Amino acid sequence: MKALALSAALVLSATAHASAWEPTKPVEVVVPFGPGGASDQMARTIQGIVQKHNLSSQQLVVVNKPAATGGEAMMDIQKSMRDPHKLLTTSSGIYMTPLSTKIPVNWRNFTPVGMLAQDEFLVWVKNDASYKTVQDLLAEAKTASPAMKIGGGGSKREDDLIVFSIGAEAGVKLTYIPYKSGGEASTQLAGGHVSADTNNPSEDVANWRGGQTRPLCVLSKKRIAYTGKISGDTAWSDIPTCGEQGLNFTYNMLRGIFMPGGVTEEQKAFYVNLLKKVSETPEWKEYLERNALLPDQRFGEDFEDFLLSDEALHKDLMGKAGFLATN
Repeated sequence: MKALALSAALVLSATAHASAWEPTKPVEVVVPFGPGGASDQMARTIQGIVQKHNLSSQQLVVVNKPAATGGEAMMDIQKSMRDPHKLLTTSSGIYMTPLSTKIPVNWRNFTPVGMLAQDEFLVWVKNDASYKTVQDLLAEAKTASPAMKIGGGGSKREDDLIVFSIGAEAGVKLTYIPYKSGGEASTQLAGGHVSADTNNPSEDVANWRGGQTRPLCVLSKKRIAYTGKISGDTAWSDIPTCGEQGLNFTYNMLRGIFMPGGVTEEQKAFYVNLLKKVSETPEWKEYLERNALLPDQRFGEDFEDFLLSDEALHKDLMGKAGFLATN
């Protein structure tokens, strides 16, 4: 009887495995930003890991659709209802773009697959600047005329929101200068055209290593955990939080994956399992450390709860900043 039961279980397992959904053609990974940005880097890292470890019978093809501050990419996914061969990489723009532009799209129109990490933000200054802490920077900003210029990537996006929130907490007027990307903001900072920027680690690390910029503090509740030396004798873990320097505002940005709406649970499950396999590889762990990302995996209800909470937070912050689109 035991042998029969075991045989039946194996048959059921084999049948279930055979009937599990898998993609039947190349999977398009839509990136709502241009090549080289953090969302693009994540998509191409996943693409490379899937190919190297043969995690899917079909290849992933990365497609950049940066128009309308990511709105083009979101509209494309919305129009692709029930298509399991499309994915969307995203950040906080999944709510910020609709809230600031009123484009007729919402993340609830999509299928949340999972969050793989959160991105940190830091306050960066030119390497030869006199500021030792963020309070030094804000003290000078209080007397600056015209208002101190702080750079960042995009308008009414994360960097813009951060600069407004810092100024509001400190009671300081700051002028935000939007650039096409965080990389351009870092270049402008290195050239002395702005007094600071609010980039992710990956966007300013090259100029930090090159001795042109340096971080004052990280806008997170905890210090970055990575202890490897990045610039001289300094590691990410050596950088204090802005809270340690008396600035209470914190901000992190999700790094997640969505599918179009209307897909089946089996189709979603394939990509959940794929992302879990990707996250277990040494290449993914190296990617997280190289970009100083905060490891934070969430799937299913846990991910959806995060989205609801994070969207509410952004709507509140954007309302205070005057970023919400009016009818």
